[in-house]
Amino acid sequence: MSVLVYTESDQGKLKKAAFEVASYAKEVANQLGTTVTAVTINAEDTAELGTYGVDKVLNVVADNLKDFNAKAYASVVQQAAQQEGAKVVIVSSSADSKTLAPGLAVALQAGYASNVVAAPTSISPFTVKRTAFTNKAFNFTEINSDVKIVGVSNNAFGLVENNGAATTESFSPNLDDSLFGVKVESVDKVTGKVTIADADVVVSAGRGLKGPENWGMVEELADVLGAATACSKPVSDLGWRPHAEHVGQTGKPVASNLYIAIGISGAIQHLAGINASKVKVVINTDPEAPFFKAADYGVVGDAFEVVPALIEKLKEFKANNA
Repeated sequence: MSVLVYTESDQGKLKKAAFEVASYAKEVANQLGTTVTAVTINAEDTAELGTYGVDKVLNVVADNLKDFNAKAYASVVQQAAQQEGAKVVIVSSSADSKTLAPGLAVALQAGYASNVVAAPTSISPFTVKRTAFTNKAFNFTEINSDVKIVGVSNNAFGLVENNGAATTESFSPNLDDSLFGVKVESVDKVTGKVTIADADVVVSAGRGLKGPENWGMVEELADVLGAATACSKPVSDLGWRPHAEHVGQTGKPVASNLYIAIGISGAIQHLAGINASKVKVVINTDPEAPFFKAADYGVVGDAFEVVPALIEKLKEFKANNA
């Protein structure tokens, strides 16, 4: 009766979130006195999961699962959970996992707790700590169903190495044609950049940059920090940046370790989407900007002076500590 964890991959490569949910699953398994089984879909190298506590990997290789399909992926995880007799299933808080989790919960007749930020505080009753009110508060939720699904917030639990080894087995679930009612015609992806979902650091900018021609310094700062670039909603609405970079309540949620906001006033919808980030740094000319109330560190100044100076200092620091 293993703890089952769904570990996501992208183009065959396991995501950082996969290792975080594996680490979380190992902690739950320790509390339950059992092992961890991971299910992967079209992953090319699964051995590293053993480093984060996975004992066994069920790897599905199927051409019809090349593109994400919520119903089909949920069916894969469901069948893996039933085969392993899993009573606890762990998923991430990615957009994909949040899409498949409700259907998976119905199929397994399981209770589902999303936005979980810590290991269970109790096994009996099974109790987890979650964020609430767009990350402004916490609550403790009991899951009383026989099977339990836990959605772990990104960057909440962290990566915990367990120095184990995982065995990998082929897994061939029964995938009925009815699962593929939705067809993916094409997928456009940005390559060569850190994605917002996987980033430890996000550098974001708003209308304070005055125009798309000034985004070079944002990208340079992100490059120095190994960060993803993002923007506020008005910026994407104006067409200065692609909508894929829009973060906030109506865009992509951000739960990075460091979030740098440049020239963003801090509308409540934006703050709701990035509030889960651990450290927030704000650069703005307006000392009354709402964002300063939510910031851990604030710089009142002209971004066109502050950001280039910050870039130079970071480059100098990296050169002296290479």
